[in-house]
Formats: sequence, structure tokens, C-alpha cells
Amino acid sequence: MFKKVYIRIIAITIIIFLFCNILMIQEVPAYEYQGESIIYTIKPLGGKAGYLDLGLTELGGRKVKTVVFKTDVLGFKDTEKIYSNPKTLLPIRVERDISWWFSKENITEEYNQRDFKVTITKFKEGKKISEQVLSADGPISNAILIPFYLRKVSDMKVGWSLIFWLPQKCEARLVSIDKIKVGEKKFSTYHFTSIPDKFEIWISEDDARIPLKIKGKGSFNYTLIMKEHNMPPAH
Repeated sequence: MFKKVYIRIIAITIIIFLFCNILMIQEVPAYEYQGESIIYTIKPLGGKAGYLDLGLTELGGRKVKTVVFKTDVLGFKDTEKIYSNPKTLLPIRVERDISWWFSKENITEEYNQRDFKVTITKFKEGKKISEQVLSADGPISNAILIPFYLRKVSDMKVGWSLIFWLPQKCEARLVSIDKIKVGEKKFSTYHFTSIPDKFEIWISEDDARIPLKIKGKGSFNYTLIMKEHNMPPAH
């Protein structure tokens, strides 16, 4: 009897270990990059995007990691305030303010990571106009946060991969160590691709681990290229 219970405990432990390696459970200290800002140019569209790490803030009585990501291209402006779990960077809530020429709308995304669901609600002039609930087969990530999670993975080697949901299942795989030029400087980088083929990410292979280049694939092909990076001296 004892042997069966012991074997069962070992089996459960192994399952939990494997499951945790699929999901985002490596801790990411929320304070480590507090105050970091990155400005990207958007090619070939000619716009710009900005990332700002606000560190730990409070949301509904709990400590959360908060970042702001702004996009400004061809009259389209999108400001996203993203609240996430400080340890895993799994999103909790996203607040978006979008303007497009003469149109404005607000969107909230509420994440239920226990049930693997996200509720997306759209508002115009303060009135709710639509609500959509999306489900996944695992904890739902945020596309903007993926490069900033990947930067914190230690001991990365070519072939390493991460499975996540957006809410569709995706996989980020480290395919090579590349030399790329950003501005006037050359960097050695970790080069990631995705399955399905939705993005490519290049992260500097140094202590800063800066997401230098992010290429999106889909209806609108675009590339974010780092133009400016700032980190408060204390960090």
C-alpha cells in the first residue's frame, strides 16, 4: 500500500514539474527593470512605439507589475497599460485607449488565469458596445510581454522553447545566436521564431537582455527596431 502511494506521489510530482516547464513559472523580479524605457521605430510604416516599465503598482489590493506600451503609426494611436503577475508576467488586466483619425474607443481585457479565459470589453464614449469571452487550453499570455519574459530565462541554448497561449497555442523557439546591427552598433543576439509563424524576436546576448528587434507577421507585416534604450543608473 505504502509503495503504491509513494509511486503515485512521484508520478504527480513529475506531472506538475513537466506542466510548470510548459507554462511561465520562472520568477521575474518586478523591480529589476523598473524605470526602463525603450523607443522603437516601426518599419516599413514609419511610426514609433514606446515601452515603459513602471515596476510594482497596486491593482484591486494586490501588488502587480505594470508596463505601458504606446504605438503611434499612420494616425493610429494605441496606449496599453498592462498589469501582470510579478513572478510570471501572465497578464491580469489590460486597459487600452485607441484613436484612429476621427474614431476613439477603449478596451479592457480581464484575464481569468484559473479558468484560462479572457473577457474583452469595448467601450465608445463611455458606453459598452461589445463583450467577448475567449478561452484557451492554458494560462493566457500577452503578446507584448512575451519578449520581456524571454529575456529573463536563464541558461538558454539553441533549441530551447516555450509553449504559451494568446489564446491560441503558440511556441517560441530559440533557433540561433545571430549577429545583427541596430543603428550604428552590432549585437550578438538570441534569435527566436514562433510556431505558428507569427513573429521573430532578437534579444541582446548580454546582461541587459534588451529586446532589440521584434518582427510581426500576419495581416500587416512590421518590424520594431530599437532606437533608444534607457535604464535608471540605480538598476
